Amino acid sequence: MLALALFAARPAMAQSILRDAETEELFKDMSAPLIEAAGLEPGNVDIVMVGENSVNAFVAGGQAVYIHAGLIGEADNALQVQGVIAHELGHITGGHVIGIGDGAAAATNISILSLLLGVAAAAAGGGAAGMGVMAAGQQAAMGKFLAFTRGQESAADLAGAQYLAGAGMSGRGSIEFFEKLQQLEHRAGYFARSEDTFYRTHPLSRDRIQTLEHVYMRDPAWNRPNDADIEARFRRVKAKLYGYLADPRDTLNHYPVSDTSVPARYARAYAYHKEARVDAALREVDALIAAAPKDPYFLELRGQVLLEAGRPDDALASLREAVEITRFQPLIATMLGHALIATEDKDHYDEAERVLRAAVARDRLNPTAWYLLGRIYDAQGDMPRARLASAEKQIMTGDPGAALQNAQAASASLPESTPDWLRANDIAMEARAQIEDRSKRR
Repeated sequence: MLALALFAARPAMAQSILRDAETEELFKDMSAPLIEAAGLEPGNVDIVMVGENSVNAFVAGGQAVYIHAGLIGEADNALQVQGVIAHELGHITGGHVIGIGDGAAAATNISILSLLLGVAAAAAGGGAAGMGVMAAGQQAAMGKFLAFTRGQESAADLAGAQYLAGAGMSGRGSIEFFEKLQQLEHRAGYFARSEDTFYRTHPLSRDRIQTLEHVYMRDPAWNRPNDADIEARFRRVKAKLYGYLADPRDTLNHYPVSDTSVPARYARAYAYHKEARVDAALREVDALIAAAPKDPYFLELRGQVLLEAGRPDDALASLREAVEITRFQPLIATMLGHALIATEDKDHYDEAERVLRAAVARDRLNPTAWYLLGRIYDAQGDMPRARLASAEKQIMTGDPGAALQNAQAASASLPESTPDWLRANDIAMEARAQIEDRSKRR
């Protein structure tokens, strides 16, 4: 378990979810005013990080906004990301994913930042991309589909502007990010040629900027400063993400040792950790803790470095304190459970079970916690619950066959009508449905 960890996403997405306690808390606080302004329930909307370096964000059904890690790296401030979130909420409230039958039956998600539809771009830009010239009928069908998606994007732009205004946030960030997109378009060679418009999934960034400037500049919040606390936390998370994903040499060039700011130390700690330079990583982390002794995320990182360096006993104190400060934040509690098991001290197993059960009670969609909990049950000789924990992990990581087998074995051994027995039967039912759905697709 990592402070930043890649988990397998649902099979339909074929992408990986990047989970981190600090980042998820920041996303929650960044999006809460926008979600409220959109008339949605904050607890029902998730902002999810996707472990991809491309600049993208999308919704794919339900009430979840997916943001690529590359978008965070490209953004200069939190307000720019909030502009993207507001836009994606416009897709959710507009029903642009659920109601895609009218001309968009082939769409699987709505994406704000994919600049061109690949097939159509090939036709517009020549044969290099392998599409060739489309027949007139195909062009007409494609034009209808693209006009439909461009209309959705424009509607989401205006809805996002409404939600930013309702949350009292300036639209400057949204405009700034569209200007970034415009630069990316120019870099890719797609300029504001009228003949290109037919082949685009999205309106030209130039046109979007002009439209939105008229809306945003009339809003009283236009000159309102960014939330200073949110911006400081964003800089931390951005540096943390950079250190986690980038090559350590790039990180150390981008954040040289002469930079003693919190974001720079954060990024370097991850870079050193990736290079197995434990002492150097700990120096950076300890400097962060010296400045903020009760910061749970610095304590979490210290525990992570020690745990992954093969020193789980030394990791326990920092992780226990981080768990206490955050009142059993589930991802941090999972790391503590991992460290307790890694000590191979059976006296720690009861504590490990307690913290891991607390973790899955607060966050059931945590495959690592279920795996570790299964190990504890197995060590204690509680095979029915070990099989149930394995089934929980397998159903969420795309292995319905194994999940069905373990859920059935657990159900056969657990007392009937108990919560665990009912859960085993629920997993078995879900696994059968997934298996049947896959067989229909073949």
